[in-house]
Amino acid sequence: MCLALPCRIVELRPAEQALIDVAGVGKEISLALVEDVAVGDYVIVHVGYALTRLDPEEAEKTLALFAELGEAARQEAQPGRA
Repeated sequence: MCLALPCRIVELRPAEQALIDVAGVGKEISLALVEDVAVGDYVIVHVGYALTRLDPEEAEKTLALFAELGEAARQEAQPGRA
């Protein structure tokens, strides 16, 4: 199974690299596969590479859905829940 995440570009770096925000954690990725990316853009990231730019509204919807799923999983995993 492959998982690609929407992430926001927070800094452009030399050599086709960028710093992204992944749920509050910074990670350096490659921009070698995308063009015309700017700080604040959302990209789909898989194994350290930005694959494509993403509409900000769609990125926010997807991130909200991931957060909702994560919260549901945490609640389900709590001891003593029926």
